Amino acid sequence: MAAYDPLTAKARVAVLAFFGSFLGIALASGLGWTAREYAMPVVSEAPAVAATEVQPALDLSDAFTTLADRVTPSVVRIEAVRRDRTRPVAMFEQLPERWRRQFGPPADLPEQPPRESVSLAVGSGFVVSSDGYILTNSHVVEGAGSVTVQFADKRTLEADVVGVDPFTDVAVVKVEPDEPLPAMSLGDSDEVRVGEWILAVGNPGIGTASRLDFTVTAGIVSARGRPLQLLQRDLGNDSDPEMRENSRWAIEDFLQTDAAINPGNSGGPMINLRGQAIGINTAILSTSGVFQGYGFAVPINIARSVMEDIVEFGRVRRPRIGVEIQTVTANDADAYGLPEVAGVLVQAVDPSGPASGVLEAEDVIVALEDESVGYSGALQAAIAEYGPGEDVVLTVYRDGAPLAVEVLLGDAPINNLTEVASEGELQATESLGIEVAYLGDDEARRGNFDAGGVFLAEVVRGSAAHRSGVGPFIGSKLVQVGDRDIRSESDLREALGRVAGGEVVTLRFRLPEGGRRVVNVRMPR
Repeated sequence: MAAYDPLTAKARVAVLAFFGSFLGIALASGLGWTAREYAMPVVSEAPAVAATEVQPALDLSDAFTTLADRVTPSVVRIEAVRRDRTRPVAMFEQLPERWRRQFGPPADLPEQPPRESVSLAVGSGFVVSSDGYILTNSHVVEGAGSVTVQFADKRTLEADVVGVDPFTDVAVVKVEPDEPLPAMSLGDSDEVRVGEWILAVGNPGIGTASRLDFTVTAGIVSARGRPLQLLQRDLGNDSDPEMRENSRWAIEDFLQTDAAINPGNSGGPMINLRGQAIGINTAILSTSGVFQGYGFAVPINIARSVMEDIVEFGRVRRPRIGVEIQTVTANDADAYGLPEVAGVLVQAVDPSGPASGVLEAEDVIVALEDESVGYSGALQAAIAEYGPGEDVVLTVYRDGAPLAVEVLLGDAPINNLTEVASEGELQATESLGIEVAYLGDDEARRGNFDAGGVFLAEVVRGSAAHRSGVGPFIGSKLVQVGDRDIRSESDLREALGRVAGGEVVTLRFRLPEGGRRVVNVRMPR
């Protein structure tokens, strides 16, 4: 037997390693790729574009990020709870589907009278003063019994509606902060130019993505002075006959943008590159219900005037000159010798109005206080920035020549329609957003519950209960609220009545299939 030679053993290992590597390379080469490529692909990196070549784009990107950081703390999410008088769904229809399939409808289903239900409107707004004044849309908070404001840092404050103006879709709400709030600067919407860059900030909800809070989108100002007749149409369909009668007083002088705006963005700011709010995002033009490239905002000059009136007087003081008007056409310009196709044609003058004896039918108003007015909406918006009792100078074309006339502005008949109506207090169950029904012996037995008590019959979509996850327990027995056992609807009302606004209340349920669940809900203020 030969002696063991360590050098020989090492040599054998080296030879085997060499041939193994050679074989691997040969196999790899035969297949068309190298061993190096097999182990680690080579990635060639293209040289980066020089910063100087894209500096304008980088500067714009930096401007957007700086603006977003600066203005987002001033933007808020607004939740408004309001009462709606509706015909309730029959109790049988409120039961879980599995119960309806099993038991079928009762033989005698009584008709239920209309009752008040609770609904939730969600929109946006922005802080305009450090002491808590917030601008939003009228349609977000009008008729609300309670309003909650959430900030980007997740703080939540209850708000009071200071005033609403459905004729401009502008509203003012107020919170009481513990410390000064970051307020947004207001720009001058008269200086806005078509084509300038803007940002829109708000809280859109699209499909199942119900909360996309504090979303920032970018675009340009696509047009100015859009008269969409949106407010006129809504007011014309209002249940209040006085609103319908005065729908013609709506001011529609919208800024148009291609920045993405969706439901829930209403009330949020349109911001220029100086970080100033130049409008309140209000509406979209769409065939699908979501953004298709056409968004609209109330000019901030109109909103500022409305806000100042609401804060100072508690209502909007809209002035009037007492004429019926229409925007000038090309034919009108030829007929009246106008220098351009712009201005407002006076069709009639109210004989008892402020302009009686001053303006005449077929006058063409082309300027207010030496500022040109090219169309009806522009004149309405410009007049709205003044107050009743003020004198204004109008430039009109009469008999083919310009003429300056002075008009003492009067009171518009809508001024009594813009005050905030006092809302009654919501019942605790309505405020929370739940409804219960008595659980009779038969129903309790079939649902595998103990006899007596109540079951959860309805959860209002968007309510505090719904947002806290109570919805899946419709049909379950509500057995306890806080430390109180619930055996009747009055027990529930009393238990919730002990919970102050802003406090968390614990709801405990027994499920039809067995088991228990608990949900903690913060009671609205």
